[in-house]
Amino acid sequence: MENKDKSIYDDFSDTTSEESFSIRNIKCCHGCTPHINKLHTYDWLYNYPEMQSVTKMVEVQFKNTRKGYYINSNNIDLNIGDMVAVEANPGHDIGTVSLIGKLVELQMKKNNFREENNDGLKRVYRIARPTDLEKYNQAKAREYPTMIRSRQIAEDLGLEMKIGDVEYQGDGSKAIFYYIADERVDFRQLIKVLAAEFKVKIEMKQIGARQEAGRIGGIGPCGRELCCSSWMTNFVSVSTSCARCQDLSINPQKLAGQCGKLKCCLNYEVDAYVEAQKNLPSPEIVLQTKDADYYHVKTDIFLGRLTYSIDKDNPINSITLSKERVFEIINMNKKGEKPLKLELDDEASEQRETLYMNDLLKDQNINRFDNESASSTNVKKKKKKKKRKPFKKSNKSKTKNSSNNSDNK
Repeated sequence: MENKDKSIYDDFSDTTSEESFSIRNIKCCHGCTPHINKLHTYDWLYNYPEMQSVTKMVEVQFKNTRKGYYINSNNIDLNIGDMVAVEANPGHDIGTVSLIGKLVELQMKKNNFREENNDGLKRVYRIARPTDLEKYNQAKAREYPTMIRSRQIAEDLGLEMKIGDVEYQGDGSKAIFYYIADERVDFRQLIKVLAAEFKVKIEMKQIGARQEAGRIGGIGPCGRELCCSSWMTNFVSVSTSCARCQDLSINPQKLAGQCGKLKCCLNYEVDAYVEAQKNLPSPEIVLQTKDADYYHVKTDIFLGRLTYSIDKDNPINSITLSKERVFEIINMNKKGEKPLKLELDDEASEQRETLYMNDLLKDQNINRFDNESASSTNVKKKKKKKKRKPFKKSNKSKTKNSSNNSDNK
């Protein structure tokens, strides 16, 4: 078995380096966790020493987005960024201290941490020793080849699942396999084969597409780090009604994130749009005038302006009205009255002004450059032509001419 393990790991020795997996006592700026970690939290109470000693609980971060809460029963002097050895089942694990003090209790409350669900409180053993870090680096170097091999085993067993990530415990005695599956998977045989293959305790954890994107990380279309890898822990379902409420085009390529699901940020401003739409008329109401009937085209929700057109399918000769004017026409139509025009004279003049205000050139006249060209021609005319000075022959040319005349004689 040892020869098989060596051959597997030697194949990937070029792609995974041991140094890239270890973070050795990173000392960061006050209040900040190392930003190479995901779900980092700013410690805004770092200036208050009394807040740092309120509790003995410590937040420890492991690979990607996995975090745990441990009690510092030995009163070890810990700082943010220290590598520590913590209690695990079985053995011990190696992680990075990401938060200490009063904020740890707030984070535990936010994440609904309960002792019953985590087999009681676990302890911080010590600051990681060089031998601990050596085992930790060796275990981390095995993660990528283990993931590739486990995918092959799952495919050979005919299981419809995708193993997205593998995380070894700090002492190398346990491995967590994160997988994605649309349906329930019976992986009892898979666990037996993986345990016989890698000689470690196997734990399977099912995650969703959004959680996988958070573990991998990346940059969103807004230019910032993905919300699921920077701060979001609870994922709420997102529906296309959120996009319709915000008047967004139902384009799957623009609405989908890197996980392939609808973007979580579609839920951020839904409440504001819903509150603003309560003060607007229904878009299904047709406005009737003596000239024609006008149909709703689009709405600027926060400005409270609605656009109507004569044609229901094509927005031809569209007119933009304020919500007050729309309510006024609706009330007139309910009474059986029809206005002469859809818009008032004041609104028509304001709409024309906005057309020119939005123009970068401020004037759509094609003769706008004539004044500049005329002024430039006048400047050229004012310039006087310089008289050319007559050419004077130098003394050298005179001597040459005299010598030529003597030769001819």
